[in-house]
Amino acid sequence: MSDLSAFPITTRWPALHPERIQLYSLNTPNGVKVSIMLEETGLPYEPHLVDIMQDESHLPAFLSLNPNGKIPAIVDPDGPGGKPLGLFESGAILLYLAEKTGRFIPADPARRWETIQWVFFQMASIGPMFGQIGFFHKFAGREYEDKRPLQRYVDESKRLLGVLDERLAGRDWIMGEDYSIADIATLGWVNNLVTFYGARELVAFDGYANVAAWLARGLARPAVQRGLGIPGRS
Repeated sequence: MSDLSAFPITTRWPALHPERIQLYSLNTPNGVKVSIMLEETGLPYEPHLVDIMQDESHLPAFLSLNPNGKIPAIVDPDGPGGKPLGLFESGAILLYLAEKTGRFIPADPARRWETIQWVFFQMASIGPMFGQIGFFHKFAGREYEDKRPLQRYVDESKRLLGVLDERLAGRDWIMGEDYSIADIATLGWVNNLVTFYGARELVAFDGYANVAAWLARGLARPAVQRGLGIPGRS
């Protein structure tokens, strides 16, 4: 039996299966990166819903694992050297799980780093910009009389969609024939932009044919469909 007592987060979200990877998350665009990856790899895991609308990610138990107070985070009872490992930041978790399983990241060093750069493209650009559209178009920011902030993020999101569209020209996936953590990192954000945020027309999404076709391919994957709902909202 794995001993996770060194992780205070387990006092708030007890592990029923401590031998499995413990996922603390919600099915937001950042959260589903990890649930999709876990579903794709088939690694045994136990999801725990962290309700960010109830500010649960700022409870002391959660902050003990991620002092930044953001989902997702994991505890792997079988980390490096067989010792438990806690991790936060979705990009870091994707890289860890890819290296742990040897899947969804190329073995060739040059291709590996090319994949990582596209993961960082999502982390540094697509996530923050699409998230601002969500705020200014769907949430409290839509009440602002000054529409210049929204337009700024719309224009930048269109530019980023153009970058992604050009990358996907003649490619099924971001890295070509091989589905990778670059796709897993990005699919949830693009899907959220045109569904939950309701910004399909706002960013003229259908004009990015390569991105639209890539998103459809991604959503057709059973593991993606499962991962998008894990952990489900109560």
